Amino acid sequence: METKTEINTEDMKRQHAYTRKIRDLLLQRSASPLAYVDTYGCQQNEADSEKLRGMLIDMGCEITYDEYVADIAVINTCAIRENAENRVLGNVGALVHTKRSKKSQIIVFCGCMAAVPQTVEKLRSSYKHVNLVFPPSELWRFPEMLYEAMTAGKRVYFEDSEHIMIAEGLPTHRESAVKAWLPIMYGCNNFCSYCIVPYVRGRERSRRVGVILEEARQLADQGYKDITLLGQNVNSYKDSMSECVSGGFDFPNLIREICKIDGDFLLRFMTSHPKDASKDLFMAMAESKKVARHIHLPFQSGSDRILKLMKRGYTAAEYLDKIALARQIMPDIVITSDVIVGFPGESRQDFEETLALVHEADFEAMFTFLYSSRPGTLAAKLEDPMGREEKQERFEELLKVQNEISERKHAEYEGKIIRTLVDGEAPGEEYALRARTNGGRLVHLMGESEVIGRFVDAKITHSNNWSLFGEITVLYN
Repeated sequence: METKTEINTEDMKRQHAYTRKIRDLLLQRSASPLAYVDTYGCQQNEADSEKLRGMLIDMGCEITYDEYVADIAVINTCAIRENAENRVLGNVGALVHTKRSKKSQIIVFCGCMAAVPQTVEKLRSSYKHVNLVFPPSELWRFPEMLYEAMTAGKRVYFEDSEHIMIAEGLPTHRESAVKAWLPIMYGCNNFCSYCIVPYVRGRERSRRVGVILEEARQLADQGYKDITLLGQNVNSYKDSMSECVSGGFDFPNLIREICKIDGDFLLRFMTSHPKDASKDLFMAMAESKKVARHIHLPFQSGSDRILKLMKRGYTAAEYLDKIALARQIMPDIVITSDVIVGFPGESRQDFEETLALVHEADFEAMFTFLYSSRPGTLAAKLEDPMGREEKQERFEELLKVQNEISERKHAEYEGKIIRTLVDGEAPGEEYALRARTNGGRLVHLMGESEVIGRFVDAKITHSNNWSLFGEITVLYN
């Protein structure tokens, strides 16, 4: 029998009671309370911040984007790379100035960095202006924890619960009226040797299929045009308690059910692991025009030796077979990927094999990262003789190869008319709108803000390695 993974109703009611208590406290102030939420890292963190904002609004706060005027400042952090951690700690350190100008300010430090013991100890000793620290697993208890921080007169630290669980029914404040994140699962079971995610996010837990479908219906009814399913390993989703399908309800079947929902929307998902990128997944994608023809499928290295050290669970040839199958089933699919340069022990031959895979895979785009040692991971114990300068040289070499491929593939769009979704404004004066193709390619368009939130046909006039540029030819309701 499957272990229960949901927070019970009584525990959730208790949090609602704390929300009311905080609202009563804040109502005693002369001015409307202001809350600031700063987010670092992945889309899952963005979705978590939407819930934090939702809870803060229920507490009676208005959202501000100025940390200096905020009564409550929340920093939602990312622990995936050392550079990101250093940037977060630098910015949190700077908040000491906001605290001096507003002594009653409550500073909250949460997210993945708050689940790293070394970071928590650093906060205890060197960041004494931080009032509340809690990891991702405790987000559902935010009202209770915040109330304690506001009333106890001391700094408050929370650690992971013994059993990390799913909380349903949390309020959500989405900042976009066009694009919506829809988390379907949390955590990861893969334990890739370089990755800290399973340690800070816990093991995989999938939400119930009925709850997901209801949320997807609500988003479609509210007019959202771009819905992205989220999970640390999204395509390993499985509601094993579901009676809809023998053996449980898996990710391909979830896609099929969401696509039955009425509405003109695109369904995306990220991030995928190659081991779970099955033929059935590609078939489910191909069956509906509502599924975006895009998959982000990190390969991380083209060397079988390095892939084994990374504990990725596939070979370079198996990865290439996966994307060949995806392209066979969906010739118009856009495939993007991630790669790590400078993994401990990476030889020149290993790197050459990565270059060869990039040439053969012909990705539309690729995100390239220098290896970053994470405390507590297996890779952190490996010898790493390569210097930073050599790693950077390889990084630049790989980037040059991918930029040339991206520029060539984007040039193939020029002169074509492509359906895109206008999802916001762009910083440029001439190309004032930002849009995305079905395959997730960024498009800068000429036009007015009234078309934001609408699908349009756009003629692509020119491009570069990162984006397309065009003009609107047809508007759709």
